[in-house]
Amino acid sequence: MFNREKLGAFIVPTGVGASIGGFAGDASYWARKISEKCKLIVNPNVVNAACFSGINDNMLYVEGYSLDSFFKGEINLIPTVKNKVGIVFDKSIPQNVLNVHVNTVNAVRTVYGIDIIGYEITEENVGVSFFIDSSGSSMGNVENLNTIKKSAEKLIKQGAEAIAIVCRFPEDENDDYTNGIGVDPVGGVEAIISHYISKELRIPCAHAPAFDDITISTDIVDSRCSAEYITPTFLPCVLIGLSQAPKISEKLTDNSINIQHVDFLTLPYNSAGNIPVLEMSKLNKPIYGIKENNTVLNVTPEKLKTRVDILNSYEDLYSIL
Repeated sequence: MFNREKLGAFIVPTGVGASIGGFAGDASYWARKISEKCKLIVNPNVVNAACFSGINDNMLYVEGYSLDSFFKGEINLIPTVKNKVGIVFDKSIPQNVLNVHVNTVNAVRTVYGIDIIGYEITEENVGVSFFIDSSGSSMGNVENLNTIKKSAEKLIKQGAEAIAIVCRFPEDENDDYTNGIGVDPVGGVEAIISHYISKELRIPCAHAPAFDDITISTDIVDSRCSAEYITPTFLPCVLIGLSQAPKISEKLTDNSINIQHVDFLTLPYNSAGNIPVLEMSKLNKPIYGIKENNTVLNVTPEKLKTRVDILNSYEDLYSIL
């Protein structure tokens, strides 16, 4: 049976320019601090940091679509220790870039002992594009999601319990992002990809982009996104997170976690218009909006007329837990 220690959810929405968590694992420090006080559900955006990962043993790594389903009571989470991970690579990734990713997979397997069962290359090009929409959020298009699904299904038949996805992305010169004042341009379309696989296959998954330029930048960038500029691949954090992501079950079992177990939710103050906030409000459970974590959105609790406890900082949250 699930050990009824305190359980929180620490969420930073993807692609909305969060000042803490909108870059590369820059919310990890506070997630790790808060996980000292309780077990903590996190979305990948909180802890993913290219070749680094902020995940620890007291965190549950849950992709965004599955997170929403969990809060709606549609699924339960079953904590796990060592998932078998399969990887889907986009057919359009050039061979030299693929080779770098395969070396990365082998390095992660060797160093961390992650059970990686292998990889599949999609039968067709995935076709990813991305852009910033009128609200300032990161968005994009995917021409062929079904080809990802077919490869993921092959891996599941081989025993995969979690799926990492790597698609080829066009190059982007985003000076605002590297200077720490913009939105991660790829976050929105990455969410489209992972949401689709989560919805269709009910399996833990996460995405890492692949770019043709695999040289490492020598420019000094904002520290919050620096993890992405010292490596040609962002795959390690995804593999590390998925290796211990909770399994997804529609059945309630003795060792599963459901929405009733969640004691509190925390997220940026002005990004309150989402399913976790709505569902926690229905249950009259504590929701903490963090004012220091600003986003490009302007969806505040006051506008939604939702009861949210406003705190100035994550330090304030840490002190009251």
